[in-house]
Amino acid sequence: MRGPERLQALVHTVPDFPAPGVLFRDLSPLLADSASFAHAIELLADQAITAGPLPDLIAGMEARGFIFGAALAAHLGTGFVPLRKAGKLPPPVIATDYTLEYGTARLEMSALAVQPGQRVLLVDDLLATGGTALAGAQLLRHAGATVTEALFVIALDDLGGHAALLDQGITTTALLAC
Repeated sequence: MRGPERLQALVHTVPDFPAPGVLFRDLSPLLADSASFAHAIELLADQAITAGPLPDLIAGMEARGFIFGAALAAHLGTGFVPLRKAGKLPPPVIATDYTLEYGTARLEMSALAVQPGQRVLLVDDLLATGGTALAGAQLLRHAGATVTEALFVIALDDLGGHAALLDQGITTTALLAC
């Protein structure tokens, strides 16, 4: 198997985690398999290259977006911006609150990480409702960045994330759909 189907077998579904009714997609087996992890990064890189000019920066959402985003940034030769949970970055930060599939959260970014006009590609492991990615885009745009593309390893197609991001001018691509 050469395509994303090779990765699908390494994604495990865990029911009722982190809250009742949520089906958590565990990518730990994919990350632990070096060939599959490298393959995922290559597929994400192919998508980034196909989307148009390479971004100036990759932004990844905490926590698993750090893993895929940082590896993709290194692969593409771009910088990486971590979008963190509240209280994890030193000041100055910019922040936004957002809604998750199972609650609310706060996302922060260093106010010094992005320069106005930089093109930033959002990367995360999973797209559900789009709340985290929209919060990330809002932070980046507040800093003056241009955000028009987002890449995900998995998309939960029935939760509306693709449409929510598209409504904000962000095209999404996922390697796997569930």
